[in-house]
Amino acid sequence: MPEMSMETIILGVAALVLGLLVGILVGRALRKKFAESKIGSAEREAKRLLEEAAKAAETKKKETLLEAKEEILRQRNEAEHELKERRNEITRTERRLTQKEDNIDKKADALDRKNETLEKKLKEADVVKEEIAGVLEQQKKRLEQIAGISAEDARAELMQQVESEMTHEIAQRMDELEAQFKEDADEKAKNYIALAIQRCAADHVAETTISVVQIPSEDMKGRIIGREGRNIQKLETLTGVELIIDDTPEAITLSGFDPVRREIARLSLEKLIADGRIHPTRIEETVEKSTKEVETAIKQAGERATFEVGIHGLNPELVRLLGRLRYRTSYGQNVLKHSIEVAFIAGMLADELGEDSTVARRAGLLHDIGKAFPHDVEGSHVQIGVNVAKKYRESREVVHAIEAHHGDVEAKSVIAIIVQAADAISAARPGARREDLENYIKRLEKLEEIAKSFDGVEKAYAIQAGREIRVMVKPEDVNDDGMKIIAHDMAKKIKEEVKYPGQIKINIIRESRAVDYAK
Repeated sequence: MPEMSMETIILGVAALVLGLLVGILVGRALRKKFAESKIGSAEREAKRLLEEAAKAAETKKKETLLEAKEEILRQRNEAEHELKERRNEITRTERRLTQKEDNIDKKADALDRKNETLEKKLKEADVVKEEIAGVLEQQKKRLEQIAGISAEDARAELMQQVESEMTHEIAQRMDELEAQFKEDADEKAKNYIALAIQRCAADHVAETTISVVQIPSEDMKGRIIGREGRNIQKLETLTGVELIIDDTPEAITLSGFDPVRREIARLSLEKLIADGRIHPTRIEETVEKSTKEVETAIKQAGERATFEVGIHGLNPELVRLLGRLRYRTSYGQNVLKHSIEVAFIAGMLADELGEDSTVARRAGLLHDIGKAFPHDVEGSHVQIGVNVAKKYRESREVVHAIEAHHGDVEAKSVIAIIVQAADAISAARPGARREDLENYIKRLEKLEEIAKSFDGVEKAYAIQAGREIRVMVKPEDVNDDGMKIIAHDMAKKIKEEVKYPGQIKINIIRESRAVDYAK
């Protein structure tokens, strides 16, 4: 291949470079023209879309305005319709009110006419009444002339007759009421009381103001007395109890009104006898030990009583006082056992009557708490018990039940009445208590005195240990109806003036006799 010249090569390269430059410029011109064409198309499209959106918005605006106008028109029509209905209703109401006013006016006119007519009739009636009064006065005078008796005498005779008839009716009514009350009350009362007594099983131990200590031999008496009586004097001084050493074989009597001191003396003496060493120092040690034992026994007795009855929250001092009742008796009845029994009975009666049995048991247990104090404390056991219960913050119901259980004040609550009844039931049972002869005789004399104080009573006798009073009346002064009234009044007076356990039967006897002699 022939060699090219240098110029040819340079020209070829220059032509090639020139061609490339032209191609690049042409490409750029084409791309620019294509881009301008594309941009123009996009602008035209955007303008078209904007025009369509504007047209759509205008159409939507017109539609919304049209719907709003239609809604406003509809609501306006509804409001006008409702207003029209209300106006019609108001019109109808006004029409009814007008009619009612017319009716009321008519009725008022009718009432006025009736009042005028009534006033005329009343005036006529007054005139007729005056005429009748005149006629009655004339008839009264004429009757007095015919009968020969004045109006006052006739009235007195009529009142006497009415009084006699009323006495008979009252007696009959009393019989009916008594029979009716007995039919209802007796059955319920017997059921309540029988149930309470059957469910209560408290023991009763008769205690007195003396205690007896058995000794192994008569020689022991001399040792207890000691040289120049120093042992017995020491024992009596420390315990406050009198030792009676007499001819009673193998026995020493302890006498004292304070049952707690008497119990301390009894325990001390028994310990000394069992030990055999009897001298003042030993006596002092033994009495001190026995005192602590009795105090412990008192506390335990009170706690057992509260636990047995089911009463909690008592002040410890009240529990101790309850324990002291273990050594106290009333008419031979142990006061602590009596208090426990009253608590049980009161609780059962409260259950039957729908009352609070816990409060009833609490009041029953504490009703004789005043008896726990020595005899030298001033005041009755009722007042002492009330003061103690208030001091240790017992409830008003409990304090009132203690205050009213012997009738010192009027019972104002059902609980107080229940405690009264439970106390009477516990004390009046046969064998529960004993009464000293002097008080027993006074009570019988008082019963006979009350019976003889009534008019028409001829004789009166208290029998059946004071449980019945038999009264003989004069038959010419007291009739059958009067007997019932006397019995009722006599029972009322006995309740007010006599204190007695249980109940007293009043038996009125009216006997007519005719006596003649054949000669």
